[in-house]
Amino acid sequence: MVDEKTYTLIDGRKIATQIKEEITQRVQELKQEEKKIPHLAIILVGDDGASQTYVDHKVKACKEVGFHYTMMRFADTISEDKLLKHIDQVNKDSDVDGFIVQLPLPAHISVEKITEHIRPEKDVDGFTNRNFGSIVSKNPLLMPATPLGVMELLKRYNVDTEGKNCVVVGASRLVGAPLSMMLVEQGRATVTVCHKYTKDLKSFTRQADILIVAVGKPGLITEEMVKEGAVVIDVGTTRVEGSQFKNGYAIKGDVDFKNVAPKCSMITPVPGGVGPMTIASLLLNTLRATELRNP
Repeated sequence: MVDEKTYTLIDGRKIATQIKEEITQRVQELKQEEKKIPHLAIILVGDDGASQTYVDHKVKACKEVGFHYTMMRFADTISEDKLLKHIDQVNKDSDVDGFIVQLPLPAHISVEKITEHIRPEKDVDGFTNRNFGSIVSKNPLLMPATPLGVMELLKRYNVDTEGKNCVVVGASRLVGAPLSMMLVEQGRATVTVCHKYTKDLKSFTRQADILIVAVGKPGLITEEMVKEGAVVIDVGTTRVEGSQFKNGYAIKGDVDFKNVAPKCSMITPVPGGVGPMTIASLLLNTLRATELRNP
């Protein structure tokens, strides 16, 4: 048994609930002030089960906080040109403040082309080049949702990042790359980014005061790879099949939680850590987009 008294569990569900309560309060204030209520539009292409689940969670979150929302569904046979025309319509709709296209998309549709077609001021996933680049400006706009969620967790658990040695394992455009920039620009941390080409990964991770892993490789980070007293943030979420699991599968993180946790000062679980923060961040971005467009 892991002795939970040796570390603090970073509870993403609790923080996400707090954020949604704060947003709900802000929506009530907007109503009283007769100001614009945030409106999120969601496009879902195809019938992928995981994507449908994610979208359902996002719709539920909009209802919880009092946002308006529009759900648009299209068959996976839709052409790229037709999808772009629908995006144009949402871009031009003055009532829509935030806009996402649920990924993944069918193979015949370019993710980059679709993402870049969304107006940056409505891009609440924070994927467009303009929003991505604004991370290193003095006026960051809409931040990528999962990295924003990680930064919120660190802030709300009073994790001091200034001058700390942060190691980010994973350099993806969705998480690792933007998060590393946010840690430098907003967190004033010293950041090392590791990836699949990094040699002797352990020599880097053992130096981390704050270790953030976003690879999608279950159990990658083991006990001997973690510094005593480190803060560990596990962004990985991989579905692992197996008859030993109650439901036939389990969601696993990139960190060997059972053996790593006793060495940590703080650590996120999987599930229940970073995952719930992504939707909370999407709501934060939608609120911010609304208030930027309607000061």
